[in-house]
Amino acid sequence: MKIAVLGATGNIGHRVVKEALERGHTVTAAARSPSRALDARAHFVQADATNAESVAVAVKDADAVVSALSPRSGSTGEVPSLVTVARTLIAALPKAGVKRLVVVGGAGSLQRPDGVQLVDVPGFPDAYKPEALAQRDALELYRKEGAPLDWTYLSPAVAIGSARRTGKYRTGGDQIVADAKGKSFISYDDYAVAVVDELEKPRFVRKRFTVAW
Repeated sequence: MKIAVLGATGNIGHRVVKEALERGHTVTAAARSPSRALDARAHFVQADATNAESVAVAVKDADAVVSALSPRSGSTGEVPSLVTVARTLIAALPKAGVKRLVVVGGAGSLQRPDGVQLVDVPGFPDAYKPEALAQRDALELYRKEGAPLDWTYLSPAVAIGSARRTGKYRTGGDQIVADAKGKSFISYDDYAVAVVDELEKPRFVRKRFTVAW
């Protein structure tokens, strides 16, 4: 499979690139600038996720696209809003002949058992609220306007971090997936496993799902 990864130098993006390459896929790694060393097996291209023409060129001939763009500025300066990116992808990918899209999403819009979204729970960390709200808005846009694409929005567990790659995870829909102790966690690497699994064997087309250990 030919896979184009937007935001390929980011925390999740570079892991998706590695996972896809390890499985024998051909990967185009797209980013605004080569701020991190990329796997030499990937083909690197520069792309602006707010520019439909730029995106269309970057993903040309791809069978599927992964949007791993972060709403955080990081070391590369200002980044576009996730809603702007979603609108660009919905417009650009059909023009490039690409229908399949997997979006690296957020956990803030996941629901607790009482139906309340995590971002709306009193005490939700202020530092993460703008990002959570941006991810929620982008998800709603895909749901309302994403019909031209076979999109999938993948929310991580409530907590995601560095840990071993197990190749295993549990899945859920709009509700938080947690263990018997109430802990909801997934490693970055196993999140990347879930992304590539969904590309290889789609199960959640035009849906959001979540993964956790």
